[in-house]
Amino acid sequence: MKTPKPRSKITFLTLLLLCLYLINAVNCDLTETNVKVVEEEEDYDDDDFDQLLALDNEEKQEEHHNNEAQVLSKAQRIVLELNNDNTMKAIEKNVFVLVLGYAPWCPRSAELMPQFAQAATLLKDVVKSDVLLAKLDAERYPKMASTLQIKGFPTLILFANGTAQPYTGGFSAEEIVIWTRKKTGEPVVRISSLAEAEEFVTKYHSFAIGLFEEFEGLAHSEFLKAATSDNEIQFVETSNVEIANVLFPEIGAAKTFFGIVKSEPERYTAFEGAFEKDKILQFLNYNKFPLITQLTDMNAVTVHSSPVKLQVMIFAKPDELKKLIEPLQTVARKFKSKIMFLFIDITNENLAKPFLTLFGLGDSTDIVVAAFDNNNISSKFLLESDPTQANLEEFGSGLLNGNVQPYYKSQSIPDNTDARIRVVVGKSFNEEVLNNPKNVILEVYTPWCINCETMSKQVEKLAKHFKSLDDLVFAKIDASTNEHSKLEVSDYPTLLLYKVDGKANPIKLPTKSSSKDLAKLISKHLKPKSEVSKDEL
Repeated sequence: MKTPKPRSKITFLTLLLLCLYLINAVNCDLTETNVKVVEEEEDYDDDDFDQLLALDNEEKQEEHHNNEAQVLSKAQRIVLELNNDNTMKAIEKNVFVLVLGYAPWCPRSAELMPQFAQAATLLKDVVKSDVLLAKLDAERYPKMASTLQIKGFPTLILFANGTAQPYTGGFSAEEIVIWTRKKTGEPVVRISSLAEAEEFVTKYHSFAIGLFEEFEGLAHSEFLKAATSDNEIQFVETSNVEIANVLFPEIGAAKTFFGIVKSEPERYTAFEGAFEKDKILQFLNYNKFPLITQLTDMNAVTVHSSPVKLQVMIFAKPDELKKLIEPLQTVARKFKSKIMFLFIDITNENLAKPFLTLFGLGDSTDIVVAAFDNNNISSKFLLESDPTQANLEEFGSGLLNGNVQPYYKSQSIPDNTDARIRVVVGKSFNEEVLNNPKNVILEVYTPWCINCETMSKQVEKLAKHFKSLDDLVFAKIDASTNEHSKLEVSDYPTLLLYKVDGKANPIKLPTKSSSKDLAKLISKHLKPKSEVSKDEL
């Protein structure tokens, strides 16, 4: 009997070869797949890469915002939330309480809240002040708000031993801290070491410094009076020249000195007058603002109360300002203490649009350079050329010398062909009214005027009634979009009769009379004087 061959070995070898084949096949497939993946990765374009980078940046910004939110949350917890039960107790138990009255729906309250919370943190952790900062939702607790004399939003009131004192400082966290320290017994910070000086300059963006050999005498007394009277700037004093030069490096070897420090290119400004309270305060008022000040809702009152009444406003986007900042600062430095230069973010419609509308440029998105003279609120000026350094300097010099003509807004001159009532605009006022050889009845109106529509219908009737008079013209002007130096009207509607022989002194006609009465009055005014005399006889 033959012994059978071992089929298991053959089967094993066959299976092994088959496996090796399959493995190679699979590896090839994987290799091809890997090549495709690599090729696909190589086909990634720059947009895909930018999107990934943007995602990373978003994650970093989110982390940054989360950190800021945690800091703000901690700061807000320091501020006591007042209600009907704890308000009077808080005021009675604390020597000083700074109360913020707010309304949840008020935008300015929303802007002030984080600044107020940050000020609370600074006062507690940095200044080590015992002043309690508290806030009251005046809408939720109206009776308590009335008791505290909170009438508008936001309102800040300092209670010192239970006695209310109105807040008169600025609205940034630093300004709130400065005002609070001054009103609670610390008008001046005294610095006695180099370490204190170095730490101080890292915490304060701007401050006034006084150097005295002794903290006594007339000069120091006037310095203290000025520090107490001022509500916005932190005063600091030292008797050490070396320390003083850390705070104000340009002092040199002076024994008595006063100056202001700001966080901008024009960082150091020295006082050169006599040490008198009023002169010190005047110096600060003229020098406390940066060369280019950004106007905000929070600082608007302070800016407009400046003794520098000529103000040039640059309306632009923040990135556009970066390109203009150097020539602007050069020009602003030339007119320092004479003209204030302000930047207004043109994308902030709530702030920019009211000003731009005064120039008829309410919808503008381009750079606008305008000026106002706060001594004469009706005077406004517009730079009608590119905002180059040379043009800005010429504009500033012209403002100071009175050579720049005031700007009057105007619509485009319309086509009045065959118009029964001619449309007048600012640019055509001279031709259509003042230099017109005929008598002119001018209706002055605005789109928002309630009674103007009724007046317009009466004027249409009157124009039809007097159409046979060749020496009488009817016209109208929209005062909301057109101005002229000789048109001074504050009530709308207004009806003016410009007689041929009296264009400089128009006759104001009644706007509440009937069409019939107005027609009689107009006829009377247009009659020759001889005929009027006969009628009266």
